[in-house]
Amino acid sequence: MQKKRSSFWCFFALLSASSAAQELCFAPIPPINTTNDLLPGQIRVKAQHTEIQQDTRAQFSGKVEIESAGAMIKANEAKVDRNSQALNASGQVTYQDLQIKVSSESVYLNTSTNALQMTETEYQLASMNGRGKAQKIELSQEAGIALNEVSFSTCPEGQEDWRIQASNINLSPDQLRGEVSHARFYLKGVPVLYLPYFSFPVTDARQSGLLYPVISSSTSTGLSYAQPYYWNIAENMDATFAPRMMTDRGVQLQSEFRYLTEAHAGQLDFEYLGNDRATGSSEDRYFYRFVHQGQIFENWQINAEYNGLSDSNYIVDLGSEYYNRADTHLYQTLGLSYYDDQLDFNLQFRDFEILGEHANSYRALPEMKLNYEKPLAYGFEFDLASELAYFDNNSDLSPKATRLHLAPTLRYPYQTTWGEFLAETTLLQTYYRQDNIENTNLSEKVSRTLGQTRIYGALAFERDASWLQKNTVQTLEPKFQYLYTSFKDQTDIGLYDTTRLFSDFEGLFRGQKFTGIDRISDKNQLTLGLTTRILDEHNREQFALSFGQIFYLQDNRLAAALEQNDRSALAAELDWQIGSKWYAHTETQISSVTDKVERSSISLEYTSSKDRVMQINHRYVRELSGEEINQVGITASWPISNNWHWVGRWYHDVTKRRTVESYTGLQYESCCWALRIVAQRHLSNRYDIDGLQSTNEFESGVALQFILKGMGGNSTGRDMLSDGLFGYRRPYLLN
Repeated sequence: MQKKRSSFWCFFALLSASSAAQELCFAPIPPINTTNDLLPGQIRVKAQHTEIQQDTRAQFSGKVEIESAGAMIKANEAKVDRNSQALNASGQVTYQDLQIKVSSESVYLNTSTNALQMTETEYQLASMNGRGKAQKIELSQEAGIALNEVSFSTCPEGQEDWRIQASNINLSPDQLRGEVSHARFYLKGVPVLYLPYFSFPVTDARQSGLLYPVISSSTSTGLSYAQPYYWNIAENMDATFAPRMMTDRGVQLQSEFRYLTEAHAGQLDFEYLGNDRATGSSEDRYFYRFVHQGQIFENWQINAEYNGLSDSNYIVDLGSEYYNRADTHLYQTLGLSYYDDQLDFNLQFRDFEILGEHANSYRALPEMKLNYEKPLAYGFEFDLASELAYFDNNSDLSPKATRLHLAPTLRYPYQTTWGEFLAETTLLQTYYRQDNIENTNLSEKVSRTLGQTRIYGALAFERDASWLQKNTVQTLEPKFQYLYTSFKDQTDIGLYDTTRLFSDFEGLFRGQKFTGIDRISDKNQLTLGLTTRILDEHNREQFALSFGQIFYLQDNRLAAALEQNDRSALAAELDWQIGSKWYAHTETQISSVTDKVERSSISLEYTSSKDRVMQINHRYVRELSGEEINQVGITASWPISNNWHWVGRWYHDVTKRRTVESYTGLQYESCCWALRIVAQRHLSNRYDIDGLQSTNEFESGVALQFILKGMGGNSTGRDMLSDGLFGYRRPYLLN
């Protein structure tokens, strides 16, 4: 009988997967009070009056309580027949177990066959918000569970904004799906949908079937309707197919295949659109993606990611779950790695799918890195970093190169509670063999040997202090670094994976101006930095201010890294927890030549609850690829009333005096349903016939979503912050 009650529970658990917001609308049923000392099949009866006939029949009346293992029946009257092992209860009957409470006119129970029958019932789920009525409920070991003329809703009694009414619901034993006949769906008492038959899962096991549709509208696609179908292929693999019908473009097929083994996991995505009506071209449009991660031996791992598409505007026109319209490269990588306590090895094949008219990036086919660490006597450490890579390019005019790099390092680290010290010396040995270098100033063979010495130290001082009339601890943390790197002319070496880095406060102590190793600047410099923090009585950081600068003791000679002054830009960083609700973050870099701000980001955030947040951002870059970046943005999520919630986002380009993205969403949410409408407008970033991205075209879209709580829907206003072009995040950093 317990198994049949579980089936009964699984059906309503599916319908009642409610959100946390419903807790305000739902009063849980008090738990039943059982002694749990009964064996399966045993019952205990309590009543005010009892009549027993020849030890075979018993009649009970007056506050009857019939208790079994994990269940309780209360009634005005009850009859028990020992010969037939039948129990009949009537008069304000209540049946309750750990999952459900049912009020009924009468209950019939046969303990020998595990058959239970209840008529004219009203039920309520014990731990979730779900209730309804059924004319008859029958449970038996052979047939399972049958409900006749049953209704279900997650709305409070008397406020049934929606409900489902069905003629019959049947759940057979050992079946994963139940069957529903003549189902009617009502909104505000008005029938809006009729289904003569449908089935539903009765367990939490993955099962094949239709998923919720996705409906949207935009100037790029028109009205879009996607209907996903989930296929549970096996215990460790599944697939989802989603035909997507777009009024302006046609029918697109979206598919996803996933697999999982004890040591491996992966996913394959494929999308296809033929005869795009919006472009007027008969060429097929597609996107594919394959990712895999796995362990092949102990300490050995393999990973792969391969992306491809038909044209540069595919993501811009049709959207993507994995890339956004601002991306210019799609990854194509295959890797093998090994890790243990002292040695790590990584082999990577790196390629790119390039979108639009962007410079061809160098492919690493392959790139091998090996790092070895070994502790030595007297606290010294030895480290060997090595790399072997071959760089290729799709352009026939670009150089190609094989690069071997070795960097043995001897270091002495020392750490204590009040500070740290590090001294290290490194030999940087790099060998290049370059091909296809005609009409360039590059050399076929290059051997570059550099020496580098680094001395780093930091101290930490503390003192008791008062901050905003509260007892706190203030720290003072000075740090310094001396860095020397020898010089060698590198103009005969190509740039394969190297670009110049921006230096924030942490970057001042990085010691390298470039990513990659094609350019290693000569240095004779001293870096000074200072950080002060305010910690509250729980050792939580309330305020932190850091600033620092590099002082060049000697002019560097590497052309790509020439500095215009004897010091770097002054870099500063501030984090401030202003009370319990306000948080501020800012980063600034001020030129030592012009005394002007070169880069800055400022963010001020107010948060009083998970769905009440407002953030103001400003980002400034004086020069980036020949342009000035000066943008301000506002992101907010705010409840208007108990049922209404608003979210919005707005980003404005101050330099070009235009809004680059706007997003607003309004949501109504009650105990049992929610309605959400979202409108947005943003730059399309579409590529023209020459492969250049447009910076003047905008795209607009509207989306409407209706959510039934308890029908697999989950809704909170804060969720809408993750939608749109940029999405909500904690204050961003410069890099």
